[in-house]
Amino acid sequence: MNSPSAPGRHAAEAHPAVRQRLVIVPLAIRTARAFVAWQHRHLGPPPGAMFAIGVTTPDTTLVGVAIIGRPTARAFDDGFTAEVTRLATDGTPNACSALLGAAWRAARAMGYRRLITYTRAREPGTSLHAAGYRRVTIRPRAFSSADGIQWTLWEITAAGLGGGR
Repeated sequence: MNSPSAPGRHAAEAHPAVRQRLVIVPLAIRTARAFVAWQHRHLGPPPGAMFAIGVTTPDTTLVGVAIIGRPTARAFDDGFTAEVTRLATDGTPNACSALLGAAWRAARAMGYRRLITYTRAREPGTSLHAAGYRRVTIRPRAFSSADGIQWTLWEITAAGLGGGR
């Protein structure tokens, strides 16, 4: 694969308005972790993962990754729930939605019945909504990070909208 666009280059410059077809690809967890370390706005790579997927442009430029692992909250670790622990893109339009949809298809194919993820409470979750996820709740401060940031829990289920059987 070619390396992603140069750091510091604005997404609009790197990706013209011409609609391009995105391609979902399997990805080594090590590669996904490196991409997250380079591109994620506020979090580093997660400590563990079950699998990772990427999204590329037709010329094989990696423009986004999703890392899927076991749920971070013990209450959700029931053997049938997986979690998108990190999602990072370089700003390519529709890359987030493509990755979220592909993560759900892959998790379902592996037998998972529910896929969850979190966003910061102030983030709208547009890509999640577009991929068929639904907002469950905003986690109270007691369940939030040490810096006091509140998180919104999102889910998609086998019986849910967008993920129906």
